[in-house]
Amino acid sequence: MPTGKVKFFDAEKGFGFITGDDGAQVYVPQSAVPLGVKLRPGTRVEYGIGETRRGPAALSVSVIKKEKSLLEVNRRSPEELVPLIEDLIKILDVSSTQLRRGRYPEGGPRIAQALRALADDFDA
Repeated sequence: MPTGKVKFFDAEKGFGFITGDDGAQVYVPQSAVPLGVKLRPGTRVEYGIGETRRGPAALSVSVIKKEKSLLEVNRRSPEELVPLIEDLIKILDVSSTQLRRGRYPEGGPRIAQALRALADDFDA
């Protein structure tokens, strides 16, 4: 079965499109989507395909469940993130003041590392 990503899907209008891994655009009618499944842009799907007079159309669609990555398993809770974000705001405020004075902030690599770790938590 071909796979791809949902380009867009409007449940109210009852249709959408999938961009296949091969680059082809495939029409998705509401009838091809299982009950209770909500398709969002970027969702990875597997689909059966058929030809209509307007072009390729999905006959059935199933969401490909992604396995939790190591980042998602180690993701911090929102309550744990609040003090980290507040501390980062203070650090970035001091850094912006130093940059306005024409100097790079001390500990730049550590600041970047903290921002990347926070971004990983948000992205997971």
